[in-house]
Amino acid sequence: MPIHPDVAARFHYLDGLPSLRAAYGDPVLIQQIRQFETWDSTAGPPAVHTRSAAAPGPHGPVPVRIYTPAAGVPAGAPGLVWLHGGGFIGGDLDMPEGDWTAREVCAGAGAVVVSVDYRLAVGGVCYPVPHDDTVAAVAWVRDRAGELGVDPARITIGGASAGGNLTAGAALKLRDRDGWGPAALALVYPVLHARVPSSSSPSLAAVLAELPPLFRVPEGESNPLSENYLGGPLSSADGYAFAAGAILDGLCPTLVLNAEYDHLRASGEAFAAAAALAGVDVRQVTIRGMLHGFLNLPAEVGPVRHCLDLISETVAQGGV
Repeated sequence: MPIHPDVAARFHYLDGLPSLRAAYGDPVLIQQIRQFETWDSTAGPPAVHTRSAAAPGPHGPVPVRIYTPAAGVPAGAPGLVWLHGGGFIGGDLDMPEGDWTAREVCAGAGAVVVSVDYRLAVGGVCYPVPHDDTVAAVAWVRDRAGELGVDPARITIGGASAGGNLTAGAALKLRDRDGWGPAALALVYPVLHARVPSSSSPSLAAVLAELPPLFRVPEGESNPLSENYLGGPLSSADGYAFAAGAILDGLCPTLVLNAEYDHLRASGEAFAAAAALAGVDVRQVTIRGMLHGFLNLPAEVGPVRHCLDLISETVAQGGV
């Protein structure tokens, strides 16, 4: 499928940028990125109830935002612990990928959604701090499921991009530490390798060639965002920092949702294949016409709605 026309029509906002990496580090150039990412929605996100709380963690309290359906929490409701992305250095609870996604799943699945404000890898913070925050938040939801109105057997955890990394690592840590796993893991355009593998798929290579040069990542290039998250060389990564390096046997049922036009699709595809070989119940779906970060777009964009529906179905069913 071609790049979605509503996305392609906005590429002009990026004219003149030397690279996305340079733009994100420049307070002037970043405004072009914001223009590209900011869409007017004809209808806002669903109206649900929200409240703030905090989970105790080894590095201090971890702020969370709890979303509950407007009509009230049904008995034995499903739950979702959700983490936004942002390359480990950005993003927050209010970005569309965080807030709108939580609202859509809360309404669509009749679920209690807990969105996690994990510490970012800035100001000297690095792994394992964001990972520890995530583990603490998931364990807090698990241990207080009854108070939250959640069926403890119907807790899904998931996230987008860096958030997908963190929830995959948390699922593995809780498997190994506590012998516990969520009902399902929902990973959206996740980064699961410290160094994104080269794609062996001709179809992926072909669609990436259609992207503006700004979005192309040369094969074999080092990943400074991963190095920043690790606080050291990529060789220092363990399986909790990047789940592709872990033993995947016994991982919970997993949904992987990749963007068609995204070099990180190679990471999601390779992880899904390895998980399947390890006997994990895994489902992989490519969201057609979309670029990385598409959950920041309005839900009326068809492929975005499709992705949100798949997450909601997984949460409601407690499996893939």
